[in-house]
Amino acid sequence: MKEKPIRKSSAKPTGTDWDRFRSLTDAQIRAALDTDPEVIPTDAGFWKGAKVVLPRPKQTVTIRLDADLLEWLRKQKGYQTRINAVLRTYMEAQQG
Repeated sequence: MKEKPIRKSSAKPTGTDWDRFRSLTDAQIRAALDTDPEVIPTDAGFWKGAKVVLPRPKQTVTIRLDADLLEWLRKQKGYQTRINAVLRTYMEAQQG
């Protein structure tokens, strides 16, 4: 199976040394996980009650927004998801 090329992100640095990480073998990664006190292993019992929850399908809409607002929103990562979250929060506040 052909691996996808790794894209360099223009996002803020995370503090992770990705070059070092990419140089590790699977065995080295597994050994690091096995000795990390913050890693909590899971077993079949952990997943027994798990359910797959599919997101609700979204609908495409046309909406008229102020130009400066739309310009600002589009500068945000995942701006459409953010708009949806803001509107959902407002809807839930009005229902409660």
